[in-house]
Amino acid sequence: MDIGAYFFPTAYSIDVVELATELEQRGFESLLVPEHTHIPASRKTEWPGGGDLPKEYYHTYDPFVALSFVAAATKTLKIGTGICLIPQRDPIATAKCVASLDHLSKGRFIFGIGGGWNVDEMENHGAQYSSRFKLLKENILAMKQFWTEEKGEFHGEFVDFDPAFSWPKPAQRPHPPIILGGETDYTLKRVVDFCDGWLPRPRADIVDGMTRLRRVAEEGGRDLSSISVSVFGAPPEKEKLQSYDELGIHRALLRIPTEDRDTCFKLLDSYMPLLGK
Repeated sequence: MDIGAYFFPTAYSIDVVELATELEQRGFESLLVPEHTHIPASRKTEWPGGGDLPKEYYHTYDPFVALSFVAAATKTLKIGTGICLIPQRDPIATAKCVASLDHLSKGRFIFGIGGGWNVDEMENHGAQYSSRFKLLKENILAMKQFWTEEKGEFHGEFVDFDPAFSWPKPAQRPHPPIILGGETDYTLKRVVDFCDGWLPRPRADIVDGMTRLRRVAEEGGRDLSSISVSVFGAPPEKEKLQSYDELGIHRALLRIPTEDRDTCFKLLDSYMPLLGK
């Protein structure tokens, strides 16, 4: 099982490039960063984590810009979104961003995606909470057209375009791995239907989740070995990580706080035994 990290990069925390190069040197497999284009001042939507929305949600960099800097400064570290808010994005422009970053990083991009939780935020983008997953699926299927075909074409309820060219293609073929966040059976059905991996949070019962994923994959006619599982926010506990490995989890993502250099490096020191180093 690979050990990666996730982090909210901001202007006041440790520089994301410095963190990424340190992660690579220490032997971490990957770094995922989140996305929030803005936080509406209305704050009508409660944060699923409970309480006040953490400060870093207001300040995080655009993920594709931040990861471009990381890609230029590293050689082996995988880079990804955790998560990219697909219903809030134009699929044509996003397909270009993903392909460009994957190509320039020589095939190191992981496309973590989700439907989002902040109703105010998505409505500002013209998306509706009730239909966000229908929109997400169409956006992803449309992007796949540009990544895999010389001339992409898509005609759906939300996304509609005639044959068109989009280059470069991603370095990874047929495209970077698409991993979907969430824990419900609906999420698992979407994973089996049009994704390459599952990205649950640790608050979910992972043992039960793996059982449900196996069942949904069998019902959908999908080989379970073709689906990766990455636990987002895995607890930094050796016994727990060993149990994940035994369950067949492919990647555990440890949290890096949005703090200064010394605080983050001290935490990385404490994580090193988990990497067997």
